[in-house]
Amino acid sequence: MDHILQIHYQSFDQGKDLESHLSMLLAQALDVTNLAYAPYSKFKVGAALLLENNIILVGCNQENASYPCGICAERNVLFSKGAQHPKEKIKSIAIVVQNQSKDNNTPPTPCGLCRQVLSEFEFNNQQPIQIILGHPDRKTWVFNSCADLLPFAFTPSSLI
Repeated sequence: MDHILQIHYQSFDQGKDLESHLSMLLAQALDVTNLAYAPYSKFKVGAALLLENNIILVGCNQENASYPCGICAERNVLFSKGAQHPKEKIKSIAIVVQNQSKDNNTPPTPCGLCRQVLSEFEFNNQQPIQIILGHPDRKTWVFNSCADLLPFAFTPSSLI
């Protein structure tokens, strides 16, 4: 039996066309890319997390000469949230690449590890986490849930 999987997302020509609070979150993700440590890839990524109490946390990628020791911006900010605000619910996360080629009009997407971590945070959040992928001046996608990026996620309930 065949099945068809569909995802829902919105597409905007520029991130600054989003609702003001989402546009601001995207701008904060872009700002934190200036703190990224990416001497090897030169691929500077920032993430901004909006919590239910309206606190915004930011994180950026941190590379290491021993490549597996680095951490992506998404996991950086999510693990920071877990340590600093473990009980707060997450409303949204914005992810930006600073130096993406203007010729590449496809918004950046999280790697597989980050999708998995996002999915578990959403599972524990007990409500969807909105994901904004893009740049204030370039094409931006908005997803209503992590499940749209990783539909068959491995969750804690998978272990039971």
